Amino acid sequence: MGSRRFARLTAVAATAVLTVAGCSSSGTPSGGTGGAASIVVATAGEPDTLNPVLNYGVDGGSLIFDGLVARDADNTLVPALAERLPTVSADGKTVTAKLREGVLFHDGSPLTAQDVVFTYQAVLDPKVDSTLRSDLDMLASVTAPDPTTVVFTLKYAYAPFPQRLTLGIVPAKVFAGQDVNTAAFNREPIGTGPYRVTSWTQGDRLVLAANDRYWGGKPANPGVVVAFVADDNVRAQRTRAGEFDAAELAPKLAAGFDGQGGYQVRRVPTADYRGVMLPMGNPVTGDLAIRRALHLAVDRQAMVTGVLGGAGEPAFGPVPPSSEFAEPAIAGTATADPAAATAALEAAGWRPGPDGIRVKDGRQAAFALMYPATDSLRKELALAVTADARKVGIKVTPEGLTWDAITPRMGTDALVMGYGTPYDPDFVSYKLFSSAFAGQGFFNPGSYRSALTDKALRDGRDNADPAVRKAAYATFQKQLAADVPWVFLTYLQHTYVVRDGVTGVTPRVEPHEHDVANSLWWNVHTWTKAS
Repeated sequence: MGSRRFARLTAVAATAVLTVAGCSSSGTPSGGTGGAASIVVATAGEPDTLNPVLNYGVDGGSLIFDGLVARDADNTLVPALAERLPTVSADGKTVTAKLREGVLFHDGSPLTAQDVVFTYQAVLDPKVDSTLRSDLDMLASVTAPDPTTVVFTLKYAYAPFPQRLTLGIVPAKVFAGQDVNTAAFNREPIGTGPYRVTSWTQGDRLVLAANDRYWGGKPANPGVVVAFVADDNVRAQRTRAGEFDAAELAPKLAAGFDGQGGYQVRRVPTADYRGVMLPMGNPVTGDLAIRRALHLAVDRQAMVTGVLGGAGEPAFGPVPPSSEFAEPAIAGTATADPAAATAALEAAGWRPGPDGIRVKDGRQAAFALMYPATDSLRKELALAVTADARKVGIKVTPEGLTWDAITPRMGTDALVMGYGTPYDPDFVSYKLFSSAFAGQGFFNPGSYRSALTDKALRDGRDNADPAVRKAAYATFQKQLAADVPWVFLTYLQHTYVVRDGVTGVTPRVEPHEHDVANSLWWNVHTWTKAS
């Protein structure tokens, strides 16, 4: 959710030497691909750490690490560090993986089963500040009966557990005698992936060099530079100036490159939604009638057409329409229904005041709506919600702020948020809507609580039976639609601009997180570009 300061990155010469703000780069990528050029990509967000145990690239596509399994262009699980897909016992409680032979970490040390054991045990260790621990609630133990075999024993059958095995594996020996939370590894990691880190300048760039001994084959280019440019408009300007081979841009900014010579616009389908989180602790947004009226008042189709430039679709819940778990009964009208919104407010005793803003028990129907100031898309969505709400007598005051200013206010002020996953619905929704996570940072920041929602989410993760899980997630989606802790607005298409001459680009359906990991450059080790 966060973003960092940015510094200007000048154009990359054929030798891939970067000069930033007048200073020479100490992390020039190099490698032997016979004159092939490094790839330079630009993104808005920057990770806080490069350690998978601490939530870096946990769904794969991290460029630096590999999991036991990975996802291909169709998001289908395929073997990675495991020589074949892990096997699951008949009762669903034992998952066994055999490691691929000959895999080396970037420092030349061999991968062993003990490294896998350490990685998962570190996540489970309560002394480690890993936000992934709740993702592994079902894991009773992980053991290595021999150097090439890993056995996961589950407390209960958990159908999507093999999908959790995309977590990047770290070398156990590097952490001997160190605190995982503060280890130097977090900035200077050692993985098994197609690239190794040569430098990370926070707020500026991450420089990666090809791992010539990569088990999956030598990368097609000598390196990758990921430029961190938080401001959407600045990133678009620098893309137009020719600084990047590929850049993530907001839909309207990307549309400016349509038909422009030298570039292609890639619109990638996603499970990434935007919505308004409505905190229960605010006396206005905590009122169910206000929340239901906002749900009815927003014109989602107008947002898709105007704000997204057509690069998306209306959203009514957190499970994407493409998912087998999507519940069609929750879909409402994509266009606003101000009459129904007005009726809901009137029935609940919210009457128009002298200025047109509704009042109940002496309190105006008014609240602040925060959004990150550098995110042009969320700003436009906030303004659209403000206009639609005003039409039914609700006063919304949009505020563009830094994440440092937003974070302490999330328990009381509304926020334009984004989440979503094309994988199992348990992966995001359990943390985001379970009362067990109420008020815990960006997980359920509005402190939504519902016994029915909690039970449905628990039933969905505790059962292996597909029919039981489908029914549980249908109940979850219907209850969420009734309670309206969020007003869901749109699903996005992620939009990228790619320079002509770059080959190997293979889009796949993306989750919300798509900065360094899981973005268009998930397979950048296969990309090449014309000199």
